[in-house]
Amino acid sequence: MVGQKQSSDSEIHLDPNSALKMIQENKDNPNFILIDVRTPAEYDESRIEGSILINYQAPDFKDKIQKLDENKTYLVYCRSGMRSAASVDIMMKMGFEKVHNMIGGIMGWENCGFPVK
Repeated sequence: MVGQKQSSDSEIHLDPNSALKMIQENKDNPNFILIDVRTPAEYDESRIEGSILINYQAPDFKDKIQKLDENKTYLVYCRSGMRSAASVDIMMKMGFEKVHNMIGGIMGWENCGFPVK
């Protein structure tokens, strides 16, 4: 992907097992943010506990992303990994360096048997 000079793809794109480990390791870390980029309806249906919703399809998506602290670490997920990958690309182009995409999205997460709210 364009704009990913800081890290290798394997550091940016995490499988659900690596994502779970990252979430567990950062449970009480205020500098770690879990972002769900699905629609509000999808978010209400099921989500990973502790995630915040920033709808990728909303017209103000980029405005909301720009308000985030570039110095924090972000793990982004969606339904299958496509919107989150696009979101991570956008964030990196905006100057975020510590941003990760969960491969397979919440579908992959649930397929591993991990909990949703």
